[in-house]
Amino acid sequence: MERPFKVLGIQQIAVGGLDKGKLANFWCNIMGLTKVSSFQSERENVDEDVLRLGSGATAVEVDIMQPIDPEKKPKVHEPQLNHIGLWIDDLPAAVKWLDEQGVRFTPGGIRKGASGFDICFVHPKGNEDKPLCSEGVLLELVQAPVEVIKALS
Repeated sequence: MERPFKVLGIQQIAVGGLDKGKLANFWCNIMGLTKVSSFQSERENVDEDVLRLGSGATAVEVDIMQPIDPEKKPKVHEPQLNHIGLWIDDLPAAVKWLDEQGVRFTPGGIRKGASGFDICFVHPKGNEDKPLCSEGVLLELVQAPVEVIKALS
């Protein structure tokens, strides 16, 4: 079975908690990562800081997230290791092919993510209609920009 896309590498890990300040203290002050941007979305119930580890095309993000409202869904702090993001060389082709294979995606389709790249999420649980899933781990597929594709191909 020929796949019309490649997984190039890890783009990010996302860590959630009730207090983004505590996360920032650990990841920035203790571990030395650099904050590069912030993002908020009522729809996604997230207040997020994007941190960077490394530089250039091989840099990896650590996104620290707290819910805007801890009582609403999605609960970005549960589980605390919220999701893993993978660089994909051709996101539209990947989504089309994976959907045809029976992979379940979360609602929302392909859209702009916190760092400005096109993204979509593979659901951590399958269902009767779409039984294939990421088996308990929310997985973000991220369209790699040209420089990342060149560096990691």
